[in-house]
Amino acid sequence: MIENPPLIEEEALFDAYMLLSKNENAEITSLIDKINDNYEYWNDIKYKKIPNPFSSKDLWTFVKASRMQNRMLVWPQYGINLSLTNQMQRACHEFDMNFGGSWGNNTLIPEENKRQYLISSLMEEAISSSQMEGASTTRKVAKEMLRKKITPKDKSQQMIYNNYQTIQFIAENKNIPLTEEMLLKIHRLMTEGTLEHAEDAGHFRRNNNVVVEDGITHEIVHNPPTYKDIPTFIRDLCSFFNETKAKVFIHPIIRGIIIHFMIAYMHPFVDGNGRTARALFYWYMLKQGYWLTEYLSISRIISRSKKTYEKSYLYVEADQHDIGYFVAYNLRVLDLAFKELQHYIKRKAAIKKQASMFLQLNNINERQAEIIRIFYDNPNEIITVKDIQIKFGITPTTAKNDIVGLLSRNILKEIAFNKVKKGYIKGTSFDELTKDLS
Repeated sequence: MIENPPLIEEEALFDAYMLLSKNENAEITSLIDKINDNYEYWNDIKYKKIPNPFSSKDLWTFVKASRMQNRMLVWPQYGINLSLTNQMQRACHEFDMNFGGSWGNNTLIPEENKRQYLISSLMEEAISSSQMEGASTTRKVAKEMLRKKITPKDKSQQMIYNNYQTIQFIAENKNIPLTEEMLLKIHRLMTEGTLEHAEDAGHFRRNNNVVVEDGITHEIVHNPPTYKDIPTFIRDLCSFFNETKAKVFIHPIIRGIIIHFMIAYMHPFVDGNGRTARALFYWYMLKQGYWLTEYLSISRIISRSKKTYEKSYLYVEADQHDIGYFVAYNLRVLDLAFKELQHYIKRKAAIKKQASMFLQLNNINERQAEIIRIFYDNPNEIITVKDIQIKFGITPTTAKNDIVGLLSRNILKEIAFNKVKKGYIKGTSFDELTKDLS
């Protein structure tokens, strides 16, 4: 459990507001700006070095007063409010420039690699989102299952398979409106075959026997609103998701983050709320034209900072339902996910450049050059036609033709797994043909 912030009397809050409006203390103003850039909570603020004659509680009062200046009520029924900061607006602008609408559509991701990058990112998102909810399968095993379309062997693999199928379904149906039926379908796709009670998949909870607890101490950290509120909540959620001309403008990225939070806060399902919440955020971003979201592994970033992710929920509830903590955290996640994508693209470009040297062998296409690079880097590798088909997104016939071309020059050698299935390893001419290339 986290420490609750000190209570502030309205009179003290008003006095702090008036003092800040005069802008007479540059040192305090600068400190508050830095605190709000990261949207820090009380347990960080109380340890700050504070200019005399102020105390840590005084600083907290100033911070709360500053956040009141740009506060809006984003979900009135539960008092969920947001204090919009300069950093939030700056981050949203940068995201608009980097992956909103058509910006960078043809420059960031090379056209010929889009399908390959997309498949990889969807897999990463499905695996990370599921692992956060308890799936214990390794990434290597999970990717092999998804690539080769192997039937899931246990609950963990089923969770990942479901997640992968769900985000593909969302991407294909991104422009349709959110309805109660679609929400239930998303939940059913996400959770089928993974819940303790099968009948809970695709159905809202019917009682209040659902709490959010600490996985280690089993302390209750959140009691969701009563299940009787769910019908009203779902109507409000669909309206919030679908509306295009709201009376009070909320930036689409922040609106998507609010949707993410509200699913988790309301907990409309017995289980699978986290996976469903992240899927709805993904859907909303695509619906709003943020095409690059498909290529971002957002859940992978969240899974690395799971404690901070969980604390951001707790801070909201502890500090008068101020959702700013959750918004600020998720904007940082998006920034990191975008930077990781940039790094991934640069790394893939370097690999492609390395593979291009094998084109010197003549009569070698780019896919064959990439296959040779795989064996150049990993001499003991074994591949199949299916592996090549999935890696490059090509037909079995095209993959087989690529392999046959390499077999004919003894660059690869065929081995038999059994009477039907075959694999391919380095051929007898591989080292000789590649030794002089650099």
